[in-house]
Amino acid sequence: MIRTTLFALAALSLSTASLAAIPAPRIGVASFDQLAKPLPLPYDTQADADAAIAAARARAIRTHKRLLIDLGGNWCLDCRILAGTVALPELKTFVDRHFEIVTVDIGRFDKNAQVAARYGVKGRLAGVPAVLIVDPRSDRLINTGHETALSDARHMNPQALADWLAQWAI
Repeated sequence: MIRTTLFALAALSLSTASLAAIPAPRIGVASFDQLAKPLPLPYDTQADADAAIAAARARAIRTHKRLLIDLGGNWCLDCRILAGTVALPELKTFVDRHFEIVTVDIGRFDKNAQVAARYGVKGRLAGVPAVLIVDPRSDRLINTGHETALSDARHMNPQALADWLAQWAI
């Protein structure tokens, strides 16, 4: 009985350790006003979204990272704030270590709807940026129910964005 309990505690300890969150890097800017201007225009309006996702997924499998699909548009301030924050050196290093990122232009919610649908998002996106965190091996959406959590990014701060991304890192 004691031996079984010790094995169970050891197993619980190992599984809990593997679930421990990866800490986000400390971001050196306190507000989005401090981001480089002009803010990036991250969405290639001419790109083949399905081909870009397939290539990023293959890289993610090969490099043991998560796939991060950023759905948005260059017209969207929150999307550009996300891109500008991810471009900060301390966050870029972290994101590059844990994710393969692909940006997908959704136009004015009239392009590339098949991407969100493929991962179980029903109907029109509730907002952008919509960030899909995907396990590349199973091609399964990990952050179900949290896809549009950053659609109001301008009311967050750079550290909060980094913290949100870190919760999905492996």
